[in-house]
Amino acid sequence: MDVLIESTRGFEKDIAKLSEDEKAAAIKKINDCASLFPTQKADVYRKLHPLSLPTNLNGYESSLYTLKVSRTLTVIWAVDEDPIFGQVIFTLFRVVKDDELYKAYQGVAESLYQDMLHHNLETAQIS
Repeated sequence: MDVLIESTRGFEKDIAKLSEDEKAAAIKKINDCASLFPTQKADVYRKLHPLSLPTNLNGYESSLYTLKVSRTLTVIWAVDEDPIFGQVIFTLFRVVKDDELYKAYQGVAESLYQDMLHHNLETAQIS
């Protein structure tokens, strides 16, 4: 299984603001998960934590997770498994201090699921 790691502009901005030690810790934690995933997927998922979304996704499950890097630092990322192409894609959205986590997570979820959230509002208004 191939593991691809993609980073967003938000992640790149966040990581640029970190100290060298924090950057190194975040990159090590991400790379550790990437190297373990092909053979120890269950162990990787045990390290990840889904956070609740602001609304229902019409039966779909979110692929957004958080990964704790240190006592005060967390990565927000998506894990998308593609069995047809035998790969998994880790998309790095943000790396934030814990006091910014909720706001950052809400922002990522809203931008990713905007169409579904908008559809839910339309459905609610019609009902």
